[in-house]
Amino acid sequence: MYIIKFIMLLTQLCVFLFVLSPSYDEMARLDLPAVINFILHKTGQEQIYYIGHSQGTTIGFIAFSSLPQLAKRIKMFFGLAPVATIKFSSSPLAKLGIFPEFVIKDLFGRREFLPQTELIKWLATHFCTHEVIKQICGNIFFVLCGFNEKNLNMTRVDVYSTHCPSGTSVQNMIHWAQAVKSGELKAFDYGWKGNILHYNQTVPPFYCVKDMKIPTALWSGGNDWLADRKDMALLLTQVSNLVYHKEIPDWEHLDFIWGLDAPERMYNEILYILKKFS
Repeated sequence: MYIIKFIMLLTQLCVFLFVLSPSYDEMARLDLPAVINFILHKTGQEQIYYIGHSQGTTIGFIAFSSLPQLAKRIKMFFGLAPVATIKFSSSPLAKLGIFPEFVIKDLFGRREFLPQTELIKWLATHFCTHEVIKQICGNIFFVLCGFNEKNLNMTRVDVYSTHCPSGTSVQNMIHWAQAVKSGELKAFDYGWKGNILHYNQTVPPFYCVKDMKIPTALWSGGNDWLADRKDMALLLTQVSNLVYHKEIPDWEHLDFIWGLDAPERMYNEILYILKKFS
């Protein structure tokens, strides 16, 4: 009896730890379907439009290429700074790929990676508001994502710093480190023993973006250090139903959400396409 209770408790603990340590695999297979189905249920709509930025496009590519019933619920896919592979990324974040998995865990633990903390909020509100230090705070974003200083509202840097980074799991960063090494879009690699347990094969399965048949519009940046132009060129060959693509030469990874000229150079186009396909 005690053994049975112990096994049940151990199983619950494993499930709990699994939920605490998701990568973009779980975001695509579990979180995204739950969110979409919740919206459909609450609104009574049969289909919705999907707009994703960065990793938001990654989980969309995975979910809509591997879950055809979910893909039927998406009227159109809008990808901003889309990421399927990061083989050519020049961002310092991509340098995590050179470290073995155990080193990343030793450095950052096994749970959260760069979580939003009270200390970060305090630093953002007390330091990033000063004129000189504000430039330093802004440059941290540029170092990670690409430089386009004239397009960032420096009076809002303290607000951006308060909310970004907002954290992810160490497991997710390990998955991205694997993606840097392999240059491919595939499921998390647990090692051959773990892969047999999770996938019934020794290697993780690949995700095929070509299997996503949803009408797709993409916007990319020519100065994006995370979603590099070479990776973007590879992605364009994989999108089966591409209805629109625009590269904005001077944009970096965060211009898509914070850029001062984003409304006239991209947002208005999104609204136009939404109306056209409605």
